[in-house]
Amino acid sequence: MSDRPLLIVVLAAGKGTRMKSATPKVLHAVAGRSMLGHVMALAGALAAVRCAVVIGPGMEEVRAEALAQDPDAQIFVQENQLGTADAVLAAREAIAAHDGDVLILYADTPLTRKPSLEAMLDVLKAGAGVAVLGFEADDPTGYGRLLTDGQGGLVAIREQKDATPAELEVRLCNSGVMGFRVGNLVSLLERIGNDNAKGEYYLTDAVEVARGDGLTGAVVTCDEEEVLGVNSPDQLAVAEGIWQRRARLEAMAGGVTMIAPETVWLAFDTQLGRDVLLEPNVFFGPGVVVEDNVEIRANCHLVGCDRKSKAGLKIAKGAKIGPYARLRPGSTLGENVHIGNFVEVKNAHMASGAKANHLTYVGDADVGEGANIGAGTIFCNYDGYNKNRCDIGAGVFIGSNSAIVAPVTIGEGAYVAAGSTITHDVKGDALAIERAQQTEKAQWAVNYRLKMSEAKSK
Repeated sequence: MSDRPLLIVVLAAGKGTRMKSATPKVLHAVAGRSMLGHVMALAGALAAVRCAVVIGPGMEEVRAEALAQDPDAQIFVQENQLGTADAVLAAREAIAAHDGDVLILYADTPLTRKPSLEAMLDVLKAGAGVAVLGFEADDPTGYGRLLTDGQGGLVAIREQKDATPAELEVRLCNSGVMGFRVGNLVSLLERIGNDNAKGEYYLTDAVEVARGDGLTGAVVTCDEEEVLGVNSPDQLAVAEGIWQRRARLEAMAGGVTMIAPETVWLAFDTQLGRDVLLEPNVFFGPGVVVEDNVEIRANCHLVGCDRKSKAGLKIAKGAKIGPYARLRPGSTLGENVHIGNFVEVKNAHMASGAKANHLTYVGDADVGEGANIGAGTIFCNYDGYNKNRCDIGAGVFIGSNSAIVAPVTIGEGAYVAAGSTITHDVKGDALAIERAQQTEKAQWAVNYRLKMSEAKSK
């Protein structure tokens, strides 16, 4: 890999009208991260000294996302849509100030891998002035063709509309990803003309301009799916499927067992320990960490971060989750915690050995070691204006169908009788009962049925 300083220019100016969405194309997500975020993360993984992002006019959401991904990124605006070379030249300030290699990436191509880009930098280090990432297409229709000489050197890139019949037979296609080791890249790009079918300034023409300067071109190949460009919702779904397949295989190679891998959905930052068992239909949103020997049963939904929370979700060793459990942001589950069927946990800490096995909502609470939360229990954490917390001590037993109205503290070892609504603190080792006294009216049911039968017969 090249040891020269690296500048990465990410082109994110396209609005993506084929997405049929008010959201800019490059902000659509794959595995819980925007496509732009995936590409900028790749730039970071390559240790780029700087990332320059080219956006279109009025794309303030894209600007904000780029800066959220990399606060040091330089943002440039392509005022007019005059082609890819024009887009790169929008970042001329960053390029002119840079002394080193330059990679051009596209924000709607989220599946590109680090080894492919490292291979491009290697061929630049070996002497090429221009490197292009290409692929052998099963159907090359619509792609620019990579034209090579007898030694495999890159001679030109021909867009389909400008290609001859012979050139259209070429199956080696252009991904759009390019690398440069050029003394004055701005000057090279400024010499690109627009004598083509669309009247645009094609970045691909940089290959022929560079050859005219005595520089050589090289092709690095990758799988076609790695450079899939996303321009429509169906292509976004294809990209998601490819990303998920890769991530599942990587997780299983690291010691995770998936009974039905095709039904498990991971996020870009999901962390799974060894000997984790995932049953079918488990969904991970961003921000989830799962330690070793955790069992997540079928039909569970786990999210550590959402638009409102960045707190994360952590599940410690030996925990058992589900089936049909929902774990939400800001929660931590200690070792050997049991979360059962139809249980929801939100912004809560459950210490080791704590259990909530049935039909329960635990929200904004600290639950001590070994505590048992009975079936049908809810933590009433919201008063209409504020979220309040409950503190449940170690060894507490909460009976079924109880309501714990925050803010309250239940001391260690205390019991809460089934059906209670707890609105005041409970001392340790005490029994709390808060429910109406049971009354019984003899023969009431017989008289009621007789009365209703007579009324219905009239």
